[in-house]
Amino acid sequence: MEYTIRRPDDFHVHLRQDALLGPVVRETARSFGRVLVMPNTVPPITTAAQLCDYRRAILAELGAPGRAVSATGSFEPLMTFKVVQDIDPRSVPDLAAAGAVGGKLYPHGVTTNSSDGARTIDPLLPVIEAMEAADLVLEIHAESPDAFCLDREASYLPVIESLVFRYPRLRVVIEHVSSAETVAFLSDMPARVGATVTVHHLLLTLDDVIGGELRPHHFCKPIAKRPEDRDALIDRVLAGDPRYFFGSDSAPHLRGDKESDCGCAGIYTAPVAIPLLVDLFERHGVPIRESDAGTGDGPSMERFVSRLGAEFYRLAPSTGSLTVERVAWTVPSVCEGVVPFHAGHDLAWAVRDPI
Repeated sequence: MEYTIRRPDDFHVHLRQDALLGPVVRETARSFGRVLVMPNTVPPITTAAQLCDYRRAILAELGAPGRAVSATGSFEPLMTFKVVQDIDPRSVPDLAAAGAVGGKLYPHGVTTNSSDGARTIDPLLPVIEAMEAADLVLEIHAESPDAFCLDREASYLPVIESLVFRYPRLRVVIEHVSSAETVAFLSDMPARVGATVTVHHLLLTLDDVIGGELRPHHFCKPIAKRPEDRDALIDRVLAGDPRYFFGSDSAPHLRGDKESDCGCAGIYTAPVAIPLLVDLFERHGVPIRESDAGTGDGPSMERFVSRLGAEFYRLAPSTGSLTVERVAWTVPSVCEGVVPFHAGHDLAWAVRDPI
């Protein structure tokens, strides 16, 4: 059995730098035609020149200028910049002209490479105002670093609410939502507020991180929470709620950086995200293909991964297709020094490489 769908988009991915960049880009391009690239590199992406240089480096790993086309199919990195206090608001139009589709806001210290993040929102308001004027999306890692770890996402929601109503034309994405409180919050927000959902937040709870043994390769930010939080996300995604779309937050770290005294937050899901989503939707009786969802905008996995994010970002539908087939395979224990999500597990679905 197999399913062929429109080539998926991933609206939140970490491609890394240096030796990891090539393997991660090539693995990600096996499943996704467009990816929203996070800017928390070292140094961070804050200028048009840096943005262009990073995009060129990404595409060079696939061996073609511009929009790369190779054995992996078409691949287009959608670029972002890091919203920090040092950005001159007058440079935002230059970033947009260079290809930025959004800017990512990280509160101080909430995740990898966020020590330069905002301690308060006020110094960033001129940049955010310029983003609204340029029609760029504000992507937010919504956590308050000083709150208790399970409450950090919910505690940041008042900041988001203030921005939404201060800037009435600004589109906002709450990244990698993880709590029932955020699901309830989103139901009261205007349609210009969306959310990305990861595959690992649809599958994990805190028990899968620390409930029995410590599982460092299940540790991410925001941390997986209670069963009711996971179930609230599953409910919205499987219902086809148009404000929720796929963003993997695939975040590779070398094995030694995860299995250490101060292990890094991040889960590498690029090799398994699509097979796991097919399994999730099929188990819940939700169609995989849009064509099987009936008339109108019925829920389907294809709509979640290949349509809703593009519509929010006002992009044309992705081109090309992806075929997933029912075939048993075992997830490698390590990929280029990185332990992937579900390492060593047998999966029932696999992405077929383009011919």
